[in-house]
Amino acid sequence: MTYKTARATDAAEPLPAETEEALLRAEAQSSGTVHPHESLFSDRAANIKQSAVRDVFEISMQPGLVSLAGGNPYLQSLPLEKLGQAAAAIIAEQGLEALQYGGGQGTLELRRQICMVMAAEGITDADPENVVITAGSQSAQDIAAKVFCNPGDVVLIEDPTYVGALNTFETYQIDVQPVLVDDDGLVPSELRRRIAELRSAGKTVKMLYTIPNFSNPSGVTLSRSRRQEIVDICREANVLVLEDNPYGLLKFDGELASPLRAGNAREVLYLGSFSKIFAPGLRIGWALVPAHLKQRFYLASEAVTLCPPTFNQMLVSTYLRDFDWMGQIRTYRALYQERCEAMLAALTELMPAGIRWTAPAGGFFIWLTVPEHVDTYPLLRKGIDAGVVFVPGAAFTSVTGPSNTLRLAFSSATPENIWEGVRRLAPVLRAAVDRHH
Repeated sequence: MTYKTARATDAAEPLPAETEEALLRAEAQSSGTVHPHESLFSDRAANIKQSAVRDVFEISMQPGLVSLAGGNPYLQSLPLEKLGQAAAAIIAEQGLEALQYGGGQGTLELRRQICMVMAAEGITDADPENVVITAGSQSAQDIAAKVFCNPGDVVLIEDPTYVGALNTFETYQIDVQPVLVDDDGLVPSELRRRIAELRSAGKTVKMLYTIPNFSNPSGVTLSRSRRQEIVDICREANVLVLEDNPYGLLKFDGELASPLRAGNAREVLYLGSFSKIFAPGLRIGWALVPAHLKQRFYLASEAVTLCPPTFNQMLVSTYLRDFDWMGQIRTYRALYQERCEAMLAALTELMPAGIRWTAPAGGFFIWLTVPEHVDTYPLLRKGIDAGVVFVPGAAFTSVTGPSNTLRLAFSSATPENIWEGVRRLAPVLRAAVDRHH
């Protein structure tokens, strides 16, 4: 099916000054400015970098650009008026509790409800006592890095992986080491080999960070046959598995593979979030922590946030209690499947030969691989000149140097805009491929 855009814009217009500024930041990564307080920075601060993804998001907000960059949920499908009424009722009827400090671990009601959500994901043995509410799963990644890793310790990652996790690990001076991924996800034999190789080199391997379902950015899903083997390899090596599963319920056909945490309560620290299945602006996520590790994790969490926002938790609880949240999940599945299929159809029809892409079974993203001689980072500006924004693949890897990959997001764009965005992107990639032949 061919989609036509309802509003074709003139992509040749000069970019606004703020767009140029953000683009320059994205290209430069840092200004390198030296000032009198430079000597006061910690060693750790040197690893805090400007996120190219954040700059691309700023760019993508400019009028006239089709954004295939942001992995944002489509909130327009939420019952916003009824949610507004629910929020007003919480303030009016429970305002003294909602606007007050709360417990550091999170409300018991929400922790119990989170166990219900995880049961729908395939984890049926979760105890609310081992759930810690966090400021999104990003905060939980930060806590895990702080609690378990010293500077120089190794965290194994899929390559590519979530840029937010990379930023967190690098900030804590962690040695981030990639493990090979194929169309079926993390390769067990490569995981085993990398652990042995790194330990032979004298490295301390602490964690494996993995997004097994519709990974951000690749869209790849870890095959069912590999899941337990991955956990078993880590158990044998005494490596903690940090499983990040924000997209797990968003499988298009609703037939979910069991999380790594299912049946592996001691080996897996499980991260979840309401950002993709409800509302990212509420910043409510959680960690299901192995019982013997929970107290240290909880205390570290409390030291940063003191307590998760009570009002936000109460609104999430109201949503889970009084709204058809699973019906909303089914709406999301159908909506994202339509958009994913629109993007795959557009790529098939419009992309030049020599470019490959993933075909995700859920989630928000499709990963493109162009011929090896093409660096996609300089193509960001060319894409903007053509009226389309994407995220270059270099943002999602710990490996330095050029990258011949890029991420496209279909979650927040209409099928018509997806088609128009791919139509604008295709000649940019075709020219880059042809230029190096």
